[in-house]
Amino acid sequence: MEGGNSPSLQLQQLPATAAVSVQPHTDSFSYKENLIGALLAIFGHLVSSIALNLQKYSHIRLAGSKDPRAYFRTKTWWSGFVLLLLGELGVFCSYAFAPLSLIVPLSAVSVVASAIIGIIFIKEKWKPKEFLRRYVLSFVGCGLAVVGTYLLVTFGPNSHEKMTAENITRHLVSWPFLLYMLVEIIVFCLLLYFYKERNANYVVIILLLVALLGSMTVVTVKAVAGMILVSIQGTLQLDSPIFYIMLVCMAATAIYQATFLAQASQLYDSAQISSIGYILSTTAAISAGATFYLDFMGEDVLHICMFALGCLIAFLGVFLITRNRKKPVPFEPYISMDAMPGMQNMHDKGIAVQPDLKASFSYGALENNDSMPEIYTPATLPIVQEQHGPKGGSAPPYRVLEHSKKE
Repeated sequence: MEGGNSPSLQLQQLPATAAVSVQPHTDSFSYKENLIGALLAIFGHLVSSIALNLQKYSHIRLAGSKDPRAYFRTKTWWSGFVLLLLGELGVFCSYAFAPLSLIVPLSAVSVVASAIIGIIFIKEKWKPKEFLRRYVLSFVGCGLAVVGTYLLVTFGPNSHEKMTAENITRHLVSWPFLLYMLVEIIVFCLLLYFYKERNANYVVIILLLVALLGSMTVVTVKAVAGMILVSIQGTLQLDSPIFYIMLVCMAATAIYQATFLAQASQLYDSAQISSIGYILSTTAAISAGATFYLDFMGEDVLHICMFALGCLIAFLGVFLITRNRKKPVPFEPYISMDAMPGMQNMHDKGIAVQPDLKASFSYGALENNDSMPEIYTPATLPIVQEQHGPKGGSAPPYRVLEHSKKE
């Protein structure tokens, strides 16, 4: 009897042994997908940063050219354009492999790469002590960003599912995402009201609008990239209506996001936009990924806390890097006449004269006159002609013209 029962006992233990052997294989495969996606994202951001710096270098070299589009004829600008397309393609493909919450924070790599490129190719000559004092924040920020990136890749969410039309539709109508969308729409409308109607042109408000739109952009990008990958693997998804809905939403949100970002760049410094925009956009995108794709479903508390710590360290690193950038000196169109040697004698009281800004931002422009050569045309000032000597005396060494409305 004991010998007869032993085979049945062995058969009952086989399924449990087989189930245990399958689980490590699944975890290993998921980790490989995370690694592929993270490497693609890091590669894409590095290449995009190099491309943007190449194009910026081309613009700087041709800054004094009379042709505003002369950079189109340079190999440097076109090399940067091709590299930019390659980098954006790498970032786009990374969404198809790794979770959304892992890919989005890796954009800190582009900030680190830009800082390193700026330090390496700096043109000014500094003494060692001055160099370290000037760029100590950049070095510390780069180190923190690298540590944060390592923690993000190591403790990132490990949730993977095929981006089929059925799965995306199920996530789209789930109650957590519908509640998240309701809250986001209300917040977006309130921010847009204060920005447009109340003229609240604060950098936080504008970048919050960008972040809310960007969270929807990355959600749709992952859906589109994932469905393309599943179609390449053999299961066609491009004939589903949800694919084109996500494609249209991706294009629309990206365009409006770029519009608000351009408005912010006209009002505030690029370093301030980079740091605040990275923090707000990353936070909004992680929230959207956790709600729509359930990135952190099944993750233990330790992995979630270490991932949050990696995000905070990356935030601090980006803030320190962008804080060290030079602030542009604002352009001053006015010239104080009393500050110029000899110009105090133009008036008895030495009153400062300012040019009319409606006409030109430059002072001393020659008046167009067809009757005499341009080089001999005197400079014009928006003041009334005054008498500086007795009648019949010698003429002053300058000539002042009166301006009328017809002129």
